Amino acid sequence: MSRKRKRTTAFKFRPFSKKQMRLQYWWHPDSPHHDKDMIICDGSIRAGKTVAMIDSFLTFATTTFKHENFIIAGRSMGAVKRNILEPMFKILTAKNIDYHYHMSGDPHVIIGTNTFYLFGASNEASQDTLQGLTAAGAYLDEVALMPESFINQAIGRCSEDGAKIFLNCNPEGPYHWFKTDFIDQAEEKKIYRLHFTMEDNPSLSEKTKERYKRMFTGVFYDRMIKGLWIAAQGVIFSMFHEKEHVIHDNLAVDDFVIGIDYGTSNPTAFILIGIKYQDDGSNKYYIMDEYYHDGRKDGQLTDKQHYANLKKFVRESKILQKHIKRNPMFNPNHMTIYLDPSAASFKAEIHDEGLFRVVEADNDVLNGIRTVQSMISSESLYVHNDCENVKKEFASYVWDSKAGNKGIDKPIKEHDHALDGIRYVVYTIEDAVSVNVTEVEYDIDDDDDDW
Repeated sequence: MSRKRKRTTAFKFRPFSKKQMRLQYWWHPDSPHHDKDMIICDGSIRAGKTVAMIDSFLTFATTTFKHENFIIAGRSMGAVKRNILEPMFKILTAKNIDYHYHMSGDPHVIIGTNTFYLFGASNEASQDTLQGLTAAGAYLDEVALMPESFINQAIGRCSEDGAKIFLNCNPEGPYHWFKTDFIDQAEEKKIYRLHFTMEDNPSLSEKTKERYKRMFTGVFYDRMIKGLWIAAQGVIFSMFHEKEHVIHDNLAVDDFVIGIDYGTSNPTAFILIGIKYQDDGSNKYYIMDEYYHDGRKDGQLTDKQHYANLKKFVRESKILQKHIKRNPMFNPNHMTIYLDPSAASFKAEIHDEGLFRVVEADNDVLNGIRTVQSMISSESLYVHNDCENVKKEFASYVWDSKAGNKGIDKPIKEHDHALDGIRYVVYTIEDAVSVNVTEVEYDIDDDDDDW
């Protein structure tokens, strides 16, 4: 199945920044960087690097080659559609260039006589999808999140004379393989590197920049806002302070959900979370009650025993009883449970009993941590004083320094069971309502020769 381009959406026109212009024409024969084989654009979020790079890649491919193949890849096919194809189609529409998007079989886009094949690079096996392809160029988005084998395979596939490779990413740790093997070796590998910050995106207002700055804290602020390749170290939720984030009252909220981190020998945690919906569409989260069973200390339980304890936890919750008095239509047996996605047997147990609605939580650990940090920093997450395990874990959850020295961001798997239950709820809900693609206004000024 194919889809011809739509003419209904296109970018409005505004000038590129000087750094975006350097990206736009780095491959051109008149550029001092035209002898480089690839370009890396890294730096902060919303820096304007993605749209400018897509535009540059399209211009390079369509003006330099005919009847050739090209590679377009993201960390998943969903990411390719959201973060590459949507802005790419708008750029083509703005330039009045026809395209044909073929979604079935081997997904690809035809522009003129060239074919752009689409790939998701989620694991080591992804490199196999590139076998046998000969390409004249590649655009790889979020490369720091891709397997190293896929990046190397994609580079090896670009064997046509004059091929160019376009890579972009946000920073990770300083020992990440992409930092050490590509950015740190840019000169010897004939790579042109451009480092971006939000100041390089002229379409962002100061108000918008400040909003993004408020969204991050700690290591994620240094990476996503400052654009630094910096190590994750120390206490993960260092922005959590009891004086500011611990409450003593049972506040009125709009809804309740439960986050569950399930363990056999490890602790099992049930976390009762109240949600208050704000007029601006945002949410506030109140961790109001907890259940905590440590299998090592207190003996292992079966799924049926855990389920019996879940029903008891809900039935005897004074917090929920007060909420029912305020909202007689609220039925605690119909609450949504956000469950550890690896807890298949417990999910089946809950489902078979038919009382609660079960949602398999999104277990993206790093993005989940970042989202919880953001909620704390923006005064959107609070903990009731009675939740002793939650408070202890907020103070004790730390980054794994040994993994960091190997270029891997990973928390130490201790003091995290209640926090995992919180993360399942907050990230799954917030990710579902977040906007993945930001409209960026731009212009192409062909007379700008500032390299």
